[in-house]
Amino acid sequence: MNTRFNMFDNEIGVRFAKRFANAGLAIHQSPLPKSTQELVSLRASQINGCGWCIDMHTKEAAAAGETSVRLNLVAAWRESTVFTEAEQAALALAEEGTRLADAHPGVSDETWAQVRKHYDDDQVAALVCLVALINAANRLAVIVHQQGGSYEPGMFGRWSD
Repeated sequence: MNTRFNMFDNEIGVRFAKRFANAGLAIHQSPLPKSTQELVSLRASQINGCGWCIDMHTKEAAAAGETSVRLNLVAAWRESTVFTEAEQAALALAEEGTRLADAHPGVSDETWAQVRKHYDDDQVAALVCLVALINAANRLAVIVHQQGGSYEPGMFGRWSD
């Protein structure tokens, strides 16, 4: 599979990517733990089959000190012992918020109650925005077949003015 279209070689694509990165900056600067941000982004990207975003969030998490054990177990978080209850709630929200078409009514009341138990209002806002943003990023990359493997941690930091 070859990349169909390089959004980063297109003026409109780059302008959009810069604004997209700035929207992500609000989440990045939020009180939602950075490790949770990367785990949630990684899980949604796994579900959506986005190699580019899996590459990005695995490398960013590792660069921030996340362990290989936890990164390797994200896809099977329910069958592992390495995630906190708060992280499990966030991962459940990521899955249910990503699989909206697969599970009516979307995010279950049980998952929502667990999220509210572990996160304050600012963290909940960041978490909901993150799930929406990573799903949009996944769709952009999957549509154009943006392939994983070439991402370097921090490479988009210059776009977050």
